[in-house]
Amino acid sequence: MAEVPKKTNGGTAADEEAAAPADQAALVEGEASAQPAAQPSMRILAQYLKDLSFENPNAPQSLASQQPQPDINISVNVNARNLAPTDFEVEIHLDAKAMAKEKVIFAADILYAGVFRLENFPPNLLHPAVLIECPRLLFPFARQILAEATRSGGFPPLMLDPIDFAGMYQKRMAQQSTATV
Repeated sequence: MAEVPKKTNGGTAADEEAAAPADQAALVEGEASAQPAAQPSMRILAQYLKDLSFENPNAPQSLASQQPQPDINISVNVNARNLAPTDFEVEIHLDAKAMAKEKVIFAADILYAGVFRLENFPPNLLHPAVLIECPRLLFPFARQILAEATRSGGFPPLMLDPIDFAGMYQKRMAQQSTATV
């Protein structure tokens, strides 16, 4: 069976195929000139435990079943510093303290950090990326260390709820803007 050439716009399919490389080259050139600048990228270069402290000052009495449940206070803080023009060290500081009847049941203090490389970020998005996205990536690891520390201390694992780092960032920016006014 012989192949019948297709006709489109007055030429054969072979004519269109011959013209395709020139059209594709023009299309590629047009796409190259229309492409935006390089996309922002974030890479984790390292993550590590900087400091860990766990205290069980009233053991073994504190390990007996508690009546009533202890009050647990948790504070979270995020800090960052430049290491190089595109590299940042970001730290999450978790401080947890369980109290019952004015006595410390346990106290845990964790400083977990990571080094991030952020490239091609617009200047207005760099600060929020460092203080929102970087801690969001580190948090599950810090949370796991805290849970293991409390479990190893003889208590049920302390499992933190997810943290709204965007809300923390907005609150911090609002506090800084009112402090400068």
